[in-house]
Amino acid sequence: MSGGAMEPIRPIFWNIHENHPWAEVSQYVLGSLAALLFLWGVYRHFARWRSGRPEQVLPAWPARVRAFVQFALLQGRLASDRYALAMHLAIFLGMAALFIGTALATVDLDVTHLFFGFQFLRGDLYLGYKLVLDLFAAALLIGLVLAFWRRYALKPERLKTLTHPTFPLDSFYLLAILFLIGATGLVTEALRLAASQPPWAAWSPVGNLLAAPLRPLSESTLRAAHIGVWSAHALLAFTFIALVPQSKAFHMVSSATSIFLRNLGPAGALPAGDPAGVATVRDFTWRQLLQFDGCTWCGRCQEQCPAHASGTPLSPKELVLKLDRQLLRGVKPAPAAAGAAAAGAPAAVATLHDGVVGAAELWACTTCRACEEVCPVFIEQPRAIVDLRRYLVSQGTMDKTLQDALNHLNRYGNSFGKSDRMRAKWTQPLAAKLKDARKEPVEYLWFTGDYASYDPRSEDITRKTAELFQLAGLDVGLLYEGERNAGNDLRRVGEEGLFEVLRDKNLQALAKAQFKNVVTTDPHTYNTLKNEYPWDGNPVAVLHHTEVLDRLLAEGRLVPKKRLAGRVTYHDPCYLGRYNGVYDPPRRVLTRLGLELVELPRSRDRSYCCGAGGGRVWMEDVPGIQERPAESRIREVAGLPGVTTLVVACPKDIAMFRDAVKTTGHEGKIEVRDVAEFVWEAMQG
Repeated sequence: MSGGAMEPIRPIFWNIHENHPWAEVSQYVLGSLAALLFLWGVYRHFARWRSGRPEQVLPAWPARVRAFVQFALLQGRLASDRYALAMHLAIFLGMAALFIGTALATVDLDVTHLFFGFQFLRGDLYLGYKLVLDLFAAALLIGLVLAFWRRYALKPERLKTLTHPTFPLDSFYLLAILFLIGATGLVTEALRLAASQPPWAAWSPVGNLLAAPLRPLSESTLRAAHIGVWSAHALLAFTFIALVPQSKAFHMVSSATSIFLRNLGPAGALPAGDPAGVATVRDFTWRQLLQFDGCTWCGRCQEQCPAHASGTPLSPKELVLKLDRQLLRGVKPAPAAAGAAAAGAPAAVATLHDGVVGAAELWACTTCRACEEVCPVFIEQPRAIVDLRRYLVSQGTMDKTLQDALNHLNRYGNSFGKSDRMRAKWTQPLAAKLKDARKEPVEYLWFTGDYASYDPRSEDITRKTAELFQLAGLDVGLLYEGERNAGNDLRRVGEEGLFEVLRDKNLQALAKAQFKNVVTTDPHTYNTLKNEYPWDGNPVAVLHHTEVLDRLLAEGRLVPKKRLAGRVTYHDPCYLGRYNGVYDPPRRVLTRLGLELVELPRSRDRSYCCGAGGGRVWMEDVPGIQERPAESRIREVAGLPGVTTLVVACPKDIAMFRDAVKTTGHEGKIEVRDVAEFVWEAMQG
């Protein structure tokens, strides 16, 4: 449309329709080809996902839509990283706006104009359309510049990738082609504005700015440049569309789909899997394969992983990328298979454990969920690791200490290898005997757990907790020898079958008891009882002892005889905090007692694992470890001014951190105590 028009309206192939009809035709041909290649690529990805095992997904459509908007469109999990948030929003929203704008232009031209003889992109609507596209195109370029700067100037360690599928477009070329698409689009607009000089040019502020130095050129020169840049822009755009399914850019589709279909159940509930575990990539479920395909290679999981920070072979990012590469390439026969085939023997069936994923990296995982908590596309890395561990367990591939623990659990029902008659031995010094919940009804059933019952380092804490319950008049009882290990760590080791055996025995004991609530001092036990035990619709509340103590103090059933003084810091147990969102009750208890709480640099959902989870407490150190997670945590505590006490709320934390205090040379300088010990001290007067 020339500058003399009375009403602004979108030009129909300005300079192209009348002067270069071949370019107009080529656009439709190349566009159709690009669309077909894109759809074919999407179908191939979809077929790969479908090759996995079945998995049910809860409908919950409103929640899924909200999650999609929050985490896919608005990049909600990047809120703590403002640079990354601005960069990703600029790129994503810029691309989305340009895609929508192109779609509207296509409808305006090929539907309403062609079949109905009118254009809707006119008047104020057209002006607004131009303004939005112009600004979002500029935002896209700014976001891409930020991405180039971060990746190739700042070079954060987490972006380094050792393993990735072979794509036609890696990160550099992907960013470059997107930049060229955005830049040529703006230059095309600038050349049109410089040649036609419409009175509404200001509604394309960026294009108009670029047009200013071009206006002295002749119209013929501008038109010749326009057809060249326009053709380059179209070719780049169509090439990009065709290659999206073959490049890292496909995560725009797969990650958004993964977010929409993410797990909406409790974070602490590990889905039941085949006890035989995962041998090939197609032994994973279709949703897991979708997650692997949706990985953005950002490395946030690796950055948060305590096992990786400790120097072990595990990197959650590299693990996911290796699994995705196997999905893209297919699992090839194991190296030994060729020789066997030559000898006339059947070829061996290759597994992921034949040189793809090492046993050491799988056993290094503490299942702390730090990786999953920060993943912007909600990949469930610990679940995949447990599935792969199940195969190792089924093959007997584990260290001796773990094998011993499993044998103890199978024979005695606890990891210490002690008689079940000794489970309640810690109660003997108590002034009043605790009820047997199997023989008389109680309000609170206390499921103590192995470490609270058998570990000498925790027995005193367990007794003090019992005394506090009795002092408050809490109606509490035990299962005594009827209790078995709840199975949380056993299950995450990969021993699904033994977990089910112990769970069923516990359920039989629980069926004989009469109670309203369950309390435990062990976050691992707390998690599995709360999220992985079937309560058959019974409204049973599973509580941690810090939640109960918080309630007793708030209700005045426990009235401290003295206020405590001092600066302390608190460690959030992974299975209490990240898994179940219990952050405030232990903190409220400490501050109610008068203590000054100093937060660790990594706390709450970013808390640093002690290293005991996922059965690691039963295993020897993984080869290559430089510093245990618990030792790193103690060094963090040592760096807090005026803090000499680390407060914990987990018997395993007591064991891990007290050992770490010794091995780091902080014995006599840093004390490790449970929350209950402080309450007990305050009650003594």
